Amino acid sequence: MKPQALHGRILTPAGWLQGRIDFAERVLGLSEADAAAADAAAAGAEPQCLILPGFVDLHVHGGAGIDVMMGGDSAAAVARLHARHGTTALLATTMTASEDDIVRALQGIARNIAAQPADGARILGVHLEGPYLSLLRLGAQPPLVVPATLEQVRRLHALAPIKVLTMAPEIPGQLELIGPISALGIRVQVGHSAGSYDDGVAALAAGAAGFTHLFNGMTALDHYEPGIAAAALAHAEYAEIIPDLQHVHPGALRSALRAIPKLYGITDATAATGMPDGEYALGPQRVYKCMGCVRLASGGSLAGSALTMDQALRNLVSIGLDLADASQRLSRFPADYLGLTDRGRLQPGAWADLVVLDAQLQVRQVFVEGRAIPLAG
Repeated sequence: MKPQALHGRILTPAGWLQGRIDFAERVLGLSEADAAAADAAAAGAEPQCLILPGFVDLHVHGGAGIDVMMGGDSAAAVARLHARHGTTALLATTMTASEDDIVRALQGIARNIAAQPADGARILGVHLEGPYLSLLRLGAQPPLVVPATLEQVRRLHALAPIKVLTMAPEIPGQLELIGPISALGIRVQVGHSAGSYDDGVAALAAGAAGFTHLFNGMTALDHYEPGIAAAALAHAEYAEIIPDLQHVHPGALRSALRAIPKLYGITDATAATGMPDGEYALGPQRVYKCMGCVRLASGGSLAGSALTMDQALRNLVSIGLDLADASQRLSRFPADYLGLTDRGRLQPGAWADLVVLDAQLQVRQVFVEGRAIPLAG
């Protein structure tokens, strides 16, 4: 790939740099602008662009009218939609379903991992959200839960690399599986759980790495009966949260930001993302998008989101986070959670995953491993 360069205000692990980033597939170097160029930029002689690490979304069900549970090349289509909004790497996320349906989805995802979509985000693997969930905290998941077995997890993991797995630890036998599943290289997360505070603490002690969409699909914080959410706030280093300002009140989001050092944002995006109002699929369920919300067509409860990561960034800034902090919660922290030291940051040797924004934080350019992503279509 031919080397290229961008100039602007660049967010690096050491902070902001006014200058130039050189890259091909990976970042080649960073250099500070000379004094004259810096003075001209400061004086507004040329438009300023903000260059951030590309977003890393660890919880994506769909987009562009497509759900990854459809199998085939659905994950590739979803990756293309989200790339146009600055997501440069993602986990294709499944739903609770029959094993046959999950197998079909994983086979399609595996094919798209092997032949990554042109003009799309890098598909890093799978977030298996279900079927090891509590019937009492299903949210928009269908009632097709089963108890986890190590044998089934191994079968599914052999089809496509599972990077994150959500489970309810209070279900008999599942707490004991956290260690063996983690040994496969899978991050086990607590979610869709009716468990107690003690269940959450026990899951972390057994090796659970995080929590799935904090506050949603779990027992709430109550000062007499603290639930799973309280266990996360008291003990977690990592947890994911949906910053669409609909799933979680800004006050609760601020509380979580203070309590959990590496809280990171996810979209929990559905097929409705990037689409007009109407009815869409979420696994076997039907959901309806209206006025920015996605709800079960049958009952009206929230069912994933229509969020994109660029809007998540703007939302975090709108509630008071500075841009650098908001950015790392959508890029570096989720990359770190997966153990990826060459994504989610702009430094020499890292993948050239970049999102270029204007002063209003609107996406102007996206590069995935050095490839420019068309923003239209």
